[in-house]
Amino acid sequence: MALDPKLLDILACPEDKGALLYFARDGFLYNPRLKRKYRVEDDVPVMLIEEGAAVSEADHDALLARAKAEGIAPNFS
Repeated sequence: MALDPKLLDILACPEDKGALLYFARDGFLYNPRLKRKYRVEDDVPVMLIEEGAAVSEADHDALLARAKAEGIAPNFS
């Protein structure tokens, strides 16, 4: 099951309050500006700054390429 679209529309990064990329298949939200990802457990996003995981530059580049290839867009503009 995926995140409810209404919830996804209002979710923002807890640190910079910006939009996120939702990788539904892998169960995480990604902030490309801060290179941090937030896991989704049992369809509940864990949006605590201290729970976010840093992403390496190589993983960041791979995530952006994948988002582009799969049409994953920011959840709001």
